[in-house]
Amino acid sequence: MSDWDTVTVLRKKAPKSSQLKTESAVNQARRQGVAVDTQQKYGAGTNKQHVTTKNTAKLDRETEELRHDKIPLDVGKIIQQGRQNKGLSQKDLATKICEKQQVVTDYEAGRGIPNNLILGKMERVLGIKLRGKERGQPIAPPGKK
Repeated sequence: MSDWDTVTVLRKKAPKSSQLKTESAVNQARRQGVAVDTQQKYGAGTNKQHVTTKNTAKLDRETEELRHDKIPLDVGKIIQQGRQNKGLSQKDLATKICEKQQVVTDYEAGRGIPNNLILGKMERVLGIKLRGKERGQPIAPPGKK
């Protein structure tokens, strides 16, 4: 026999793991008596890191029992008056406190969520207290009381 008479047998590719996991493949393996181990992993196929919790959903709905705090409207008026007394536009004030103009606009309109860092920056630039019981009072220079 020569090399021309021998036959080379090519085998089929092994099935992919996704094909082995189909319901028909599992049933066929059971019929043939092959041991089949099936497991369902907890949370498989879901992206759990982006699931919102109940509290954030409640905050988004802003119901009476759970809502974001807003800047009081009187504080917004104090910011606006102090800014106008210094001759600053909203954009100028935002530039001086290193924030966006939209932040200043929201604070003046009473829509902003209070942030003590931003309020502190505004107090220093405007020279007016925006927090506590003495709202609207000028800030005394350091050393004088």
